[in-house]
Amino acid sequence: MNGAEAIVRTLQGLGVDVIFGLCGDTTLPLYEALYDIDHGMRHVLTRDERSASFMADAYARFSGRVGVCEGPSGGGATYILPGVAEANGSSAPLVCLTSDIAQADMGRGTLTELDQNSLFRPVTKATYSPSSAAEVSRVLRDAFRTATSGALGATHVRLPFDVQTGDAGSELHIREGGDRYPAFRMDPEPELVEKAARVLSEAKRPLIIAGAGVVRSGAWDEVTELAHRLGAPVATSIGGKGSIAETDPYALGVIGSNGGLPYRHAFVHSADVIFYVGCGVGSVTTEKWTLPRNGEHRILQLDVDPEKLGLNYDTELGMVADAKRGVAALLETLAPSTKVDPAELECERTLYLASVEDTFTSDAMPIRPERFLTELLPRLPETSVICADPGTGCPYMSAYYRLPRAGRWFVSPRAHGALGYALPGVVGAYFARPDAGRVVGLMGDGSFGISCGELETIVRLNLPVTLVVFNNRSFGWIKAGQRVRGEKYYSVDFSDSNHAAIAEAFGMRARRVERPAELGPAIEESLAADGPYLLDVVTQPLHEAKAPVSKWIA
Repeated sequence: MNGAEAIVRTLQGLGVDVIFGLCGDTTLPLYEALYDIDHGMRHVLTRDERSASFMADAYARFSGRVGVCEGPSGGGATYILPGVAEANGSSAPLVCLTSDIAQADMGRGTLTELDQNSLFRPVTKATYSPSSAAEVSRVLRDAFRTATSGALGATHVRLPFDVQTGDAGSELHIREGGDRYPAFRMDPEPELVEKAARVLSEAKRPLIIAGAGVVRSGAWDEVTELAHRLGAPVATSIGGKGSIAETDPYALGVIGSNGGLPYRHAFVHSADVIFYVGCGVGSVTTEKWTLPRNGEHRILQLDVDPEKLGLNYDTELGMVADAKRGVAALLETLAPSTKVDPAELECERTLYLASVEDTFTSDAMPIRPERFLTELLPRLPETSVICADPGTGCPYMSAYYRLPRAGRWFVSPRAHGALGYALPGVVGAYFARPDAGRVVGLMGDGSFGISCGELETIVRLNLPVTLVVFNNRSFGWIKAGQRVRGEKYYSVDFSDSNHAAIAEAFGMRARRVERPAELGPAIEESLAADGPYLLDVVTQPLHEAKAPVSKWIA
């Protein structure tokens, strides 16, 4: 077999079931192998390499399996980079394959020549470049193992044209189930478990802050049991949303500068012991390390990445372990207690919601984002999966959507906050969870403009997804920031677009909603549709809204 055939056979053997990508001259041998071999994998043709990487990222997060994307040399390699960077920064296992010109043509001014390894090295755990077809299978196995081991992330494999066409021999290097993660689970040191259990037992008001590591590890049952065993509230980062069902009496909700609410932050400040589990303790979750301030609390930390321990806070005790194994070990040691009465959480939540009730029931126009949530959330099927762009959808859903089930049901790109994620993301989400109640993508109109070419992909595949565009005629997040800095609004506004008409031009059912009274019927129609449906909701601009973003409120 040649190198391209070895690529396909190895991906098949590793367990890959879907590949997202876009064709190019240097990828011709790979596409020929995909055509000739009965491999059982699905190749999803995208309209933009960036979209392919976003789809693979969303697929990885929702499926518990490695996301795979591919693209050609030159512009294809540069375009595919954003999703690779997002996946790596968010510790989502992804393998990116890029084809390249033949090795003999390097250094000669050949069309699309580019030092791909140098391009991808800063945004991946590792980048690989097999020099012969015989190395391809082993390199792919290593790329998957690296992506799914330790601190998870993205890897890149460069595939020169002559490597794809060369003789690969007959041997394949396949690790069964190699596309599952985490590939290896690390247990904590027993003496550290005992010390952590002792500190938590002594605490009067412990608080658990769960990050995306809990969800990646599938440790939500253990975290929920720990909360009940200790009588400790569970707050989460945005990436950790799903670490506990948010209808659980001990679920506090998302904290931090994007979607955090004041009453939740009061619980952080009043805690005496804070236990970070699988949480990077980054700037958003901690409001730039003021929530809490260093030295105000006893800090415990559990993370699979030793470099995260004590990175931003003086930590009394740090454990290097897989979240599921680490919390399970603690549960074997801790005796039941009730440190915090869950009625206290419910009381504070009720009081806060009463203070903002007017926005959730408002009949004002343009439509208030809170009013949209009032109509959407009760109608969402319990098993819906949601992709939210980092703009309007992220803070509102982080703050007010109470996930009815623990697990990965919500994703928003938080490593780099790139717009354009949600629209292609729903494609990856669908292939990850085809049995979900509905896949929903939430985006602003700025984000829509970046990725709207993938409407054709969604229509071609006839996916059962609902897309919501918050239409406020601006790059609203930046405009809200300009308001805070003195209302110097510059180059953030654009003309009104009828996004429903654009979607219809692609062959998608769509509806424009301008009045609050129209929301309920429109949402019901979109969720009940057999195929894709887009709602263009004319909404209040973010710079005028009461969005749950700390710096705007302050």
